[in-house]
Amino acid sequence: MTRMEETEALRARTDVHYNCCQSVLVPFADLCGLDKETAFRLGANFGSGMRHGSTCGAVTGALMVLGLAGKGADEATALMRRFREKNQVLDCANLLRLAKERGEERKCHCDRMVYEAVELLEELLHEGQ
Repeated sequence: MTRMEETEALRARTDVHYNCCQSVLVPFADLCGLDKETAFRLGANFGSGMRHGSTCGAVTGALMVLGLAGKGADEATALMRRFREKNQVLDCANLLRLAKERGEERKCHCDRMVYEAVELLEELLHEGQ
């Protein structure tokens, strides 16, 4: 199973809720030296923009992965720049507002952010190899 397939499976679960941060962090747990349960707990309070509409949980999870994978400021800056290019903003509250203006459902919108973060992570982790 690829990391994206695992992400999609986590987002589809109905028995356990994986927030945006957890949905990005858990599939990369092995790369980060974490077991999946620890990654799940680590990301628990970073969904919904750290529970107050701040930085998107998908972005936060991706930044955690980059840091734990030994990547530095250049990769973190690139991730945030690329995410912003696709979505205009990084904060959850404005991402939800923009999605509402476009007529997107919250679930669909949040899934899209998670999948985009995973795609960007895969790109950044493989650049320069």
